[in-house]
Amino acid sequence: MRDTQEEQKSGISPVDPSQINQEVFDLYDQYAHNRISRKDFVQKLSFYAVGGLSLPALLSFLMPDYKNTAEVGPDDPRIISEYIYYDSPKGGGRMKALLCRPKEGPDKSGGVIVVHENRGLNPYIEEVARKLALEGFISLAPDALTPLGGYPGSDDEGRALQSKRTTPSMLEDFITAYYYLRDHKNCNGKVGVVGFCFGGAIANLMAVNIPTLAAAVPFYGGQPPAGAVKQIQAPLLIQYAGLDTRVNKGWPVYEAALKENHKKYQVYIYPDVNHGFHNNTTPRFNRAAADLAWKRTLEFLRLNTK
Repeated sequence: MRDTQEEQKSGISPVDPSQINQEVFDLYDQYAHNRISRKDFVQKLSFYAVGGLSLPALLSFLMPDYKNTAEVGPDDPRIISEYIYYDSPKGGGRMKALLCRPKEGPDKSGGVIVVHENRGLNPYIEEVARKLALEGFISLAPDALTPLGGYPGSDDEGRALQSKRTTPSMLEDFITAYYYLRDHKNCNGKVGVVGFCFGGAIANLMAVNIPTLAAAVPFYGGQPPAGAVKQIQAPLLIQYAGLDTRVNKGWPVYEAALKENHKKYQVYIYPDVNHGFHNNTTPRFNRAAADLAWKRTLEFLRLNTK
């Protein structure tokens, strides 16, 4: 059960996840991907505020909880992390990113670009970058919102800002980040990518556009055009949520193209979990699936970037 300090202070009773039906998670997915407005989201969500469930409790339950879920903080003594800037002339220009690497270990490590969701470089994605550093990688997590002032501290505002940028322009920012990290003095020259949601789609597109990409791990990401699959050279570890019908509907065509073009890929569809199941800051998080997917991610990245 999710029982945050904020809920306690506000007097909002914590919500038991077993009380929430799938329609609520599907509704949140529509809202989180800009398919309905916040006004419509709240209005529709109110229909589920019955019995002991209040609308404020449901809203609090569904929103990200960054304060009480952090596992690897920015001051973790085991890693070196800093914000850096790099140039993306075909994208957003001067870009900000979080660079993380292990404090101890070899001088050069395999690299991983971390691509955020559709809301900018929020605390969850920054923590993913730090967790990769703890596992021995050098990671770089760009903020595609840099040209608009950067992640604003709120996912709602972040989504609104990111909708003002185009996918081709943001893709250029992450492609340029790949080359920045590849040439970094602490990188061994082998760089993969892991992305979530929007970032999963970008990871697929990076595989299409970067012939030397070492590996791509898209989490519940939109698929690239079938005609572009022939350009992919990197091995793929593709991870989907079983309940994510919105994204999964594109998988059969993508799989057919991968097979037709004899591409190297693995796919895992985790049953009975929602889109975003790896994100431990929201109630869509599923510990068992997230841990297994992360274990597979680390093994795959080590194999291809060592």
